[in-house]
Amino acid sequence: MKMFIGGQGVDASGGKVISVLNSATQEFMDTVPAASAADVDRALAIALDGKRIWASTPQYERSRILQRCADMIESRKGELATHLSNEMGKIIRESRPEIECAAQIFRGYAEFANHLYGDSMPDYQYGSERDIIFTRYQPLGVVACISPFNYPAELCSHKIASALAAGNAAVVKPASDNPLIILKLIEICLEAGVPGEVLQCVTGSGEAIGAQLATSPSVDAITLTGSTEVGISVARAAASTLKHISLELGGNDPLIVYDDADMELAVEEAVRGRVQCAGQTCCAPKRFIVQNSVKAEFVEMALARIGQVKYGSPLDEATDLGSLISVRAAEVTKAHVTRSIEQGAKLLCGGHVFDHSYFEPTVLDDVTLEMDVATDLEIFGPVMPIIGFDTMEDAIRIANASRFGLQGGVFTRDNKKAFQTAQALECGGVCINASGNFRNVDQPFGGWKMSGVGREGINITLKELKHTKSYIMKGIFA
Repeated sequence: MKMFIGGQGVDASGGKVISVLNSATQEFMDTVPAASAADVDRALAIALDGKRIWASTPQYERSRILQRCADMIESRKGELATHLSNEMGKIIRESRPEIECAAQIFRGYAEFANHLYGDSMPDYQYGSERDIIFTRYQPLGVVACISPFNYPAELCSHKIASALAAGNAAVVKPASDNPLIILKLIEICLEAGVPGEVLQCVTGSGEAIGAQLATSPSVDAITLTGSTEVGISVARAAASTLKHISLELGGNDPLIVYDDADMELAVEEAVRGRVQCAGQTCCAPKRFIVQNSVKAEFVEMALARIGQVKYGSPLDEATDLGSLISVRAAEVTKAHVTRSIEQGAKLLCGGHVFDHSYFEPTVLDDVTLEMDVATDLEIFGPVMPIIGFDTMEDAIRIANASRFGLQGGVFTRDNKKAFQTAQALECGGVCINASGNFRNVDQPFGGWKMSGVGREGINITLKELKHTKSYIMKGIFA
């Protein structure tokens, strides 16, 4: 496929391409251009025209076009879901809901933008009783949207739809491992009526393109989902021009299971939360903190449930576990498991790569806080490190020992205990009697500490992508 600059599918100016493989089979699918610095500059120059065109387009017209995007995505759900499964190894039963969610995101931002109201100020300050002060919102300008591989359709839609609904031009940089699904979404947006000057998509090296977008004075804001290391690099580069930034980064999310939990529910949610997307979800539970009095029972039930997980083709309706995004990702997961075992963890099941890019569901027991996996080592694969605890204070201390703070989960039948724990956890969201592997399109999603800056969700992002301007009519009642 070609990338999109100025509404046209184009090759890289230098002629270089990147091969895209089927993640599960490693078969060749297509190529995408490896954009040069000149290609990115051209996209940004066009976006500068696009931001003026789109900002002057009435909100009702922008929203009408985004609603059409949603309709077209829904109408092609089967095709897009199959392509998503082929490209990244995600099982088809997870790909369909992701495409549906992408359409819902476009529709939700369009609807919310139609009712984004400014404020009027009261005459609280002495001497202001004769003034009228009110606010309106204006677009930031050009938004760089850097999206990840793991939920490409859903997460890139959050970035594209919010930027466009807020009246900005957008320059999209998809992940290099699976950019094809994003190019298909961009193509749909252009067919639906988004002007070519308003929406660009450049493909290629994340390190090179991301740095260029972060330092360019033509870019007013960056919204990125990715690793903490990449987020730090982008934030440093963006600081040179004081760009607005929104960063949703890594996580090593805790799932706390108390001894009064519904154990069947806790195990089901734990295993499902870790197997979904082959364990490649930012907010998936990655540390299983289980009260020692029930830890043996939890482990036994988790092993039994993992034994029921079916492997196979992502397109098979019966498959529960698809492949990781790449052979390299599987090798990294294996290395992290090996590292944990070397540090003292006990391997109870799994731990092996198979069929090139698949990884067995893995349980590591006897994990302690001295091990990297218990704090800051985020394993992006279907691995369950289990840590025992005795008291609520212990559970909270273990959970908060990580530099990350994206999301968490708590299982208990005691609501008071649940909310006391949730209140104490240093993270952006807590699911009670459910896995932390959850995201609502309206939720102000994001993390604490090294898990990111800013929030993303229909009810909050539009304001983050707009300037708030005050209008002061001084002495109008004089």
